[in-house]
Amino acid sequence: MSKTIEIKINEKSRVPKYKQIVDSVIEDISKGNLKVGEKIPSINELSATCYLSRDTVEKAYRQLKKQKIIHSVKGKGYYAAKSNLISKTNILFLINKPSSYKMMIYNSFVKEMGMNEHVTLSIYHCEESLFRNTLEGSIGVYDYYVIMPHFKDEKLRHVSSTPEILTALELIPKDKLVILDNQNPEIKGDYGAIFQDFREDIRYALKEALNKLKQYDNLILVYPSKAIYPYPKRILNGFRQFCIEEGFDFEIIEEIYDDMELQTKDVYITIQEMDLVNIVRQIRAKNLRMGRDIGVISYNDTPLKELLGITVISTDFKAMGGTAAYMVLKNKSEKVKNVFRYIERNSV
Repeated sequence: MSKTIEIKINEKSRVPKYKQIVDSVIEDISKGNLKVGEKIPSINELSATCYLSRDTVEKAYRQLKKQKIIHSVKGKGYYAAKSNLISKTNILFLINKPSSYKMMIYNSFVKEMGMNEHVTLSIYHCEESLFRNTLEGSIGVYDYYVIMPHFKDEKLRHVSSTPEILTALELIPKDKLVILDNQNPEIKGDYGAIFQDFREDIRYALKEALNKLKQYDNLILVYPSKAIYPYPKRILNGFRQFCIEEGFDFEIIEEIYDDMELQTKDVYITIQEMDLVNIVRQIRAKNLRMGRDIGVISYNDTPLKELLGITVISTDFKAMGGTAAYMVLKNKSEKVKNVFRYIERNSV
């Protein structure tokens, strides 16, 4: 026998009726009237009771299932999947890749939001079609959308947006949108943003390292131009500009190859973790001294790099997540450049 639930339908409200059903079920759970495992009315039963179309009730149940508030058992019906709802606000946190850096931002965001909000993490792997499908299918489901816009074209080059991506983003009310990590001036409106300035960040971080770098003759940026998860070309442009301004000889290579022609007084700046591992391994194999014979700087900090004494240029991922949480909690729509640092250790 199904549990009686109180469905409040306001015929004069502009809120869609399926959303009113969703809100009513959530309210029943929040009040403790509906407990986990209790059966709720079928689509046909609720349709007849509330004088609503079957399609309207079915749409409401689909959304409740998507939010994991109810679940269905084939041949038996629908059941409450939560005994209470700890979330007052539902947030979609949409990121481009499952890297340690992105997860640091996500974890910082969740920590600052506290236990009273529900955050759904979704990854679109820099794929435009997956991003659009995820976003378009979530409109109306969430109260806030926190999004990192990084994509790739058919040649595996980094892309910040396309007309189709901008169209998808336009579906989100701007006061409910927070853009993270990548600045995109083509997104119009009063929305929140915490971004990196990829070109200027690397340029100014290397200027902070100038006294150390002057001990070396040649700077080598290891920039993978065709990675599965591509990096903004603005990093490359900022590096090149710094070298020209400061008079450094420089080279840009795709990766750290096996048996590199290592020469003393070179500094390697790596972006990908595997390139960092390969250059350190080869320096050690040739009995060279890292930080004296050859310098190494890594892009983006991690606890392991700190432990190994690797000098880094890095955005503050925890600050980015914390600032995003502040904007959501305070309903702010500000544009903030995230902190980017040069952290000197023992590798230059």
